[in-house]
Amino acid sequence: MRLGYVADTVRLLLLGWVRARLMHASRLISITVLLAGISAGFAARRYNATGLTISVDRARQTVVISHESIPGYMDAMAMPFRVKDAASLNGLVPGTKVDFTLVVENGSSWIEKLHPVEFWSAERDPEQARRLGLIESIIGKSKANQLGVGQPVPNFTLPDQSNRATSLAQFAGKVVALNFVYTRCPLPDYCFRLSNNLAQLQKRFAARMGRDLILVTITFDPVHDTPAVMADYAHIWNADLKAWHFLTGPLAEVQRVCGIFGVAAWQDEGILTHSLHTAVIDRNGKLAANIEGNLYTAKQLGDLVEEVMNRPAARP
Repeated sequence: MRLGYVADTVRLLLLGWVRARLMHASRLISITVLLAGISAGFAARRYNATGLTISVDRARQTVVISHESIPGYMDAMAMPFRVKDAASLNGLVPGTKVDFTLVVENGSSWIEKLHPVEFWSAERDPEQARRLGLIESIIGKSKANQLGVGQPVPNFTLPDQSNRATSLAQFAGKVVALNFVYTRCPLPDYCFRLSNNLAQLQKRFAARMGRDLILVTITFDPVHDTPAVMADYAHIWNADLKAWHFLTGPLAEVQRVCGIFGVAAWQDEGILTHSLHTAVIDRNGKLAANIEGNLYTAKQLGDLVEEVMNRPAARP
């Protein structure tokens, strides 16, 4: 009886030991799985994105970008991003369309692979855009003659939709958003889109129109776009004519103004092939941004204009 009792006791002890080891192993597996899950949660996540540059702070290695929606992570918004490589900000100015990769890891984030998006700024197909570039180089309308960001914008005077002389100088102390169109433009994603972007600015900043913000639309087809035609075009956009001015004028003077901002147009088989530019001038009369092309949204333009409006004016 005693030997049987001892044997049973040993068996129970062995079973308890095996059970304890199995439970310990199970806990180790659970902990390992948990740690793996936690590690996976903290692993770097990367999201490709595009947006419009609002401001650049090289000293702090940050750039504010009004970006489009990043699927699976955040909605479209304007926000500052940190870069690890300060050199990636070289040459970047407000109004530059960019693509980049957002990296989120261990409670921090930064962007990498930050690149400007080039735009063939002409209507129709890429081949015609290249032809325009060649023509521009031949007739001396290269981008080298275009006003740079941060430079004072020369004054100009052109008649508006009521044939009143309108000068850039009269808007001193206010932010000016300016674009170039021709009213017969047949493509909805070109002149129409640029004008619609200004219309969205008028709506978004209704309380600041005229006081802080002026809109200017200049035709590069003044032979057809007379003051009366520009008045009709203004009506299409329900423009507040106290704060949104539609300018035309003598061809030579219009071309001079276009050249300041790098805008070129070329008559080709009855259709104007042209570049696309939207400029923002700050309260001090300096070029704050010159956006090339139409690959930006009205919201992104609004974010840029808002940032420029919120800058303090220089003291006299």
